[in-house]
Amino acid sequence: MALASCLLQGPPSEWALVKRHESEDCFGIQVCGSNAESMVKCAQVLEENTDADFIDINMGCPIDLIYKQGGGSALMRRHSCLEHMVRGMTKILTKPLTLKMRTAIYHDTQVAHKIITKAKLWDISMITLHGRSKEQRYLKIADWDYINECAMVADPMPLFGNGDVLSFEDYSYHRQHSKVAGIMIGRGALIKPWIFKEIKEQRHWDISSSERFDMLKNYVNYGLEHWGSDTEGIEKTRRFLLEWLSFLHRYIPVGLLEQTQKINQRPLAYYGRNDLETMMASRSVSDWIKISERLLGPTPSDFVFLPKHKANSY
Repeated sequence: MALASCLLQGPPSEWALVKRHESEDCFGIQVCGSNAESMVKCAQVLEENTDADFIDINMGCPIDLIYKQGGGSALMRRHSCLEHMVRGMTKILTKPLTLKMRTAIYHDTQVAHKIITKAKLWDISMITLHGRSKEQRYLKIADWDYINECAMVADPMPLFGNGDVLSFEDYSYHRQHSKVAGIMIGRGALIKPWIFKEIKEQRHWDISSSERFDMLKNYVNYGLEHWGSDTEGIEKTRRFLLEWLSFLHRYIPVGLLEQTQKINQRPLAYYGRNDLETMMASRSVSDWIKISERLLGPTPSDFVFLPKHKANSY
């Protein structure tokens, strides 16, 4: 996801977000903006300068800063602006344009079905619906009944459902009990990056702490390769690693569970099968920093870390 205004200004850090890696066989760019004219200009720039399979409009971001500027989930109440945005972008783009939205702004006034009815007339190729309102952020169970209602409204346009999928059982249940064309996985993939392997093979993977640590080693090596192994590169890599650890610590090894883990259940503190597994399960930032020090060396004396994303909430 990138901000349209920043892409138009051209800083390398923003353009790095929309660069396709050679390993990605399907690649989409999500753009967040509040102004129809700038979004259309951004669509033209992306059309001419990127290698993407589709462009997506961010209508789901609940962050107050974005919302107050009229972007993200605020577009769900700005129907005229949204229509001008979509119609302008589809005229420019040769690739599909999609929408990612939430159910509503407030939990008791669901509006997604009304927007979907309009979007079917605007040449939108697909919609992804996150089953919560802007107000709910990530703190309530996703409303899959409403997602299913919206999928039927969207037909024949494909609608993907999104929310609370953390296992192949979650995936299979929603595919079998709703009319969605597919499922988007967000936090589930940050907590369990191997979830797609589990879905493909329809089984749980009891991944050991050493295997998970090897994943972290690879992640760190990619970071140092990208940003460099000097002090700046090491600390940039550390920041991204710690953000990821703020999600990864929520994974409970299958071998310790009697039932399938649910994404919104906060587990009791537990001891792992070895010290590393116990440390990886810690909710303490200080333990995440210790893990980073095993991979990147000691932190600076004045180092402080606070997770940027509240999406790791239960």
